[in-house]
Amino acid sequence: MLHAVTGADGFIGSHLVEGLVAEGHRVRALALYTSLGTWGWLDTLPREVLDNVEVVAGDVRDPEQMAAFCEGVDTIFHLAALIAIPYSYVAPRSYLETNAAGTLNVLEGVRRHAVRRMVHTSTSEVYGTAQRVPIDEDHPLQGQSPYSASKIAADQMVEAFVRSFEVPAVTLRPFNTYGPRQSARAVIPTVVSQIAAGRREIKLGALEPTRDFNFVADTVAAFMSIGAGEDKLIGQTFNAGSGREISVGDMVRTVVHVMGADVVVKADESRLRPAGSEVMRLLADRSRLEAATGWIPATTLEQGLSTTAEWFSDPANLARYRVDTYTV
Repeated sequence: MLHAVTGADGFIGSHLVEGLVAEGHRVRALALYTSLGTWGWLDTLPREVLDNVEVVAGDVRDPEQMAAFCEGVDTIFHLAALIAIPYSYVAPRSYLETNAAGTLNVLEGVRRHAVRRMVHTSTSEVYGTAQRVPIDEDHPLQGQSPYSASKIAADQMVEAFVRSFEVPAVTLRPFNTYGPRQSARAVIPTVVSQIAAGRREIKLGALEPTRDFNFVADTVAAFMSIGAGEDKLIGQTFNAGSGREISVGDMVRTVVHVMGADVVVKADESRLRPAGSEVMRLLADRSRLEAATGWIPATTLEQGLSTTAEWFSDPANLARYRVDTYTV
């Protein structure tokens, strides 16, 4: 059975490709085209995994290519997106074109080729700062950054195609995924990579916001549960979160404990979001997904941070990161 993954070259996408192959599936994987011919994190996967993967270099912004990409596919997992929130302040149009228009292109491809199931990736950022907790799927949507606004637009386009054209799409909203291969634009790899590189002064932005952190293997399991779920899931939206809330500051202290480090945290104003854009509180209500598929996260924060720290502490992996440069 052929499954497809857009954004397969990225952090979560590459882990999802591995998970699908481990379940015995063939995978068509979209990697963003570059003149260097690189496949992002797919380049690091074992040969026994890549033997079952058809890598397509391309771009979700191209409608005809997305139509061809969807042909002959049973399930498509749509993860391709621009995700760095700070960069969305710099280049908001590119986020709209990639995240909203790119999703439209995938939807049209799914519709044209009668793909059995599309799993669309949303984000907890669409909720903005929690108005009530835990956050369920009916929580109001708030575009507190150009990134979150572009994802709200994509989510609404998916809903419209389900209602207008009966496209068999399901939306998954992961909360704050972390783990090996994550970009240093996110807070956990920022902390872990600096400590792994021997830094004893850690530069960070705001420490007060709370997040619902989820290990990448659990997020992948959520995607796969939706992909294999019953038809009654079509048209619904599901949160994938741990149901545990922790401040960024307390998370840093947990990382320091796990890595046995002695560090000082230093505020870096360049890492702060605009005041009205910072999401101050996120805590997931995962009950709808659990009831529909039986999915629950299997990894504690401490276990996930330990695995992540071990991966970043490998010199070969750490060498891929510019530890002393703030990644926007």
